[in-house]
Amino acid sequence: MHLPHNHPVALSDYTPPDYRVESVHLTVDLHDDVTLVRADLSVVANHDRTKGIRPLVLDGRGLVLRCIALDGKPLTTDEYVRDDETLTIHHVPEQCTVSVSTELKPQENTLLEGLYRSGGTFCTQCEAEGFRRITYFPDRPDVLAAYTVTITADRATCPVLLANGNLAASGDLPDGRHYATWHDPFPKPSYLFALVAGDLVKVEDTFVTKSGRRVALQIYVQSHNRDKCDHAVRSLAEAMRWDEEAFGREYDLDLYMIVAVDDFNFGAMENKGLNVFNSRYVLARPDTATDADYAAIEGVIGHEYFHNWSGNRVTCRDWFQLSVKEGLTIFRDQEFSAAMGSSAVKRIQDVRYLRTHQFPEDAGPLAHPVRPETYDAINNLYTATVYNKGAELIRMLRTLVGHDAFRRGMDLYFDRHDGTGATVENLVSALAEASGRDLTQFMRWYREAGTPEIHVTGSHDADTKAYTLTIRQGVAGGEPLLIPLAMGLLDRNGNELSVHLDGEQAPLEPGRALELSRQEETFCFRGIPEEPVPSLFRGFSAPVRLHYAYTEADLALLMGKDGDLFNRWEAGQRLMTGTILQLVADRRAGQELRLPPALVEACGTLLTSGGNDRAFLAEALTLPSENLLGEQMKEIEVEGIFEARRFVRTALARQLRGELSALWDQCRPTGPYRFEPAETGRRSLAACCLGYLMTLDDPSIRQACLRQFREADNMTDSLSALTLLAHTEGSEGETALAEFHARWREEPLVIDKWFAIQATSPLPDTFARVQRLLEHPDFTLANPNRARSLILSFAVNNPVRFHDRAGGGYRLLADHVIKLNSLNPMIGARMAEPLTRWRRHELNRRERMKTELERIAREPTLARDIRDVVTKGLARD
Repeated sequence: MHLPHNHPVALSDYTPPDYRVESVHLTVDLHDDVTLVRADLSVVANHDRTKGIRPLVLDGRGLVLRCIALDGKPLTTDEYVRDDETLTIHHVPEQCTVSVSTELKPQENTLLEGLYRSGGTFCTQCEAEGFRRITYFPDRPDVLAAYTVTITADRATCPVLLANGNLAASGDLPDGRHYATWHDPFPKPSYLFALVAGDLVKVEDTFVTKSGRRVALQIYVQSHNRDKCDHAVRSLAEAMRWDEEAFGREYDLDLYMIVAVDDFNFGAMENKGLNVFNSRYVLARPDTATDADYAAIEGVIGHEYFHNWSGNRVTCRDWFQLSVKEGLTIFRDQEFSAAMGSSAVKRIQDVRYLRTHQFPEDAGPLAHPVRPETYDAINNLYTATVYNKGAELIRMLRTLVGHDAFRRGMDLYFDRHDGTGATVENLVSALAEASGRDLTQFMRWYREAGTPEIHVTGSHDADTKAYTLTIRQGVAGGEPLLIPLAMGLLDRNGNELSVHLDGEQAPLEPGRALELSRQEETFCFRGIPEEPVPSLFRGFSAPVRLHYAYTEADLALLMGKDGDLFNRWEAGQRLMTGTILQLVADRRAGQELRLPPALVEACGTLLTSGGNDRAFLAEALTLPSENLLGEQMKEIEVEGIFEARRFVRTALARQLRGELSALWDQCRPTGPYRFEPAETGRRSLAACCLGYLMTLDDPSIRQACLRQFREADNMTDSLSALTLLAHTEGSEGETALAEFHARWREEPLVIDKWFAIQATSPLPDTFARVQRLLEHPDFTLANPNRARSLILSFAVNNPVRFHDRAGGGYRLLADHVIKLNSLNPMIGARMAEPLTRWRRHELNRRERMKTELERIAREPTLARDIRDVVTKGLARD
């Protein structure tokens, strides 16, 4: 699969590697000015040599080649061919040792791929194609080898030397240097290689596996962050325990290491036994991290740990199969987080993320299947479609085959493919074999881009007491999908009806889903005395857009009475969405805006009798975001959505002020900070109520908010108050922002929040503020977290100010994409994505956004990552 750099890579071109690498002995000699790498590769031919000897092609990028040898004999320059991307040896024995020595400069590596230096710490990021920036190697996921790695460095500046696996040896060297040798007995692809060297401290605990093995849990951080690791250690132990119970997977090495670094393009990386993490997903203390941070740390640590089996022990055969490891592992971390807190709230949050990020991707120029057929830039495959829609496909498979068969199928998959690279077919066939089901039709989900549209109509026959649902599916590819539809029926008092499918004696069992397999299907239910209200796609049983003509009364009933908490939330979101979009139309028509009584009544009922799950109540009372509302419109009306949503929020606050105030009082803190479901729910509901109250022009409420900001003993309460103050007209916001910065200026992750709060403010001066913040001494484009916190937060999470008609937001974003082109094109490509949605806006905005995309495209040396996004964004429909 070695194609020219500008040639798309195609799944249909896949062939097995011509050579295997059975073992790698790597020596990495770290110095401040240069790093020297020697790789000894045990290479074995993997093709029929009677039909001709194929050349050995090694990948390499940006390397200084010092020498290359075959079985100890140095090669001359006429014995190999080298270009910008590869090193090719034409005459290679069937089995040999290839030795390659390279030179690189990690301190100059701003791409944050391969080996680089972050705050004095050497670290690596090799997924997807970073290892080729360290040494020449067949850098593809289906070449798995056992690694032995020796690191040498100055003991004073790099007292800690880490690599994958178990520590085999260590000791002193002359001139104040030292070494450490690590051995990983489990074959892995090069993208899972990791190395860390620096001045770090260790926080340690022990986990005892179900078989009685003791595993050392080690987290390495800079010394001043030692007191922010307790939650990460606990989360790791909980993840290990949960994976043993839920999937029967036990950890396999003597120790599990996590290293936190400030400069990192991703959230974290699952390198075997040595995970490198963005520090935001490790460091937490109640006064510096919010509940959302604590939950994210728990989830991401779980995710990377779960990769030990779904990604490391069983990896992906090629990058087209990326969802085999990422979609499956996202599903696993979602289930873990649900078990740690409120499963309903976790499901709501996951679906909201899917609709905010993946549905627009499916509907835009960057749309692609969960398993694409081609790609131009591998880094652009790391998408919400591959990850989050991929996770939904795993969830549907579990629904279709049942929980017990799913577990048997996963056991079969892990056992059958341990130590190899797997495909989507391998995963689905294991589930089919374990369940006895034919899942051939389900494979269409992996091949089709786009979000299926499901149209449902219902009819009731009072004479026969029969209720009929007619369901029609529309998909981009035209062929029907296999879709699980979990559902129930409610009577007009909100009672759950016993559902009997026509022709079946027993009622529909809880958890069982109807299965849609044809373009149009009809399901008849008997014994239904009056027309019911259907509760469709409970738990969001499939990633589809549902079209059903619910009345306001239907939605209010489901919102208050549905036994499925997800669908209670969903009904509220539909009621709120319909209200806001109608107000957008009324505003456009010049009509007076009025709040429908049904919404006020439904929200009032939630406030007074919404139950004990405060986290769910906070979600149920939260209006759909401007971005989600925009996705419901053929042409996004930016100002209309903003004004209508603000009107609803303020009107609800006015009419329900007493109930909101009472609930806010009930949610006041009663003791020190604890990260546990009841407490996080209480804080979430308090923030929701205060958010509504702050829309009222009441100085006493603003002062109460300022007091909360100053007196809170935790970042959750402090930051929620700061956000409300900074997003509201009045001097209190400026005062609070200044106080916050003065207190936290030495905490980078907290200052990221300070930038993001200002970037997402709906106040009219936000664009000018963002321009000033770009010149702030604390801002740097070189740090991905800081760049995302200011620029991407503004572009993605502040529609009304980013999409200002003058186009300044578009110019600002394009300017920084161009700057990132030479600095960090991976982040630059992510920055460019908001501009690709230009077709969804009115003419003036369309033209301005497209003009900025075209300006980026004209850059003479545009990196492949960015060019791929921009080209697709400009392509004709």
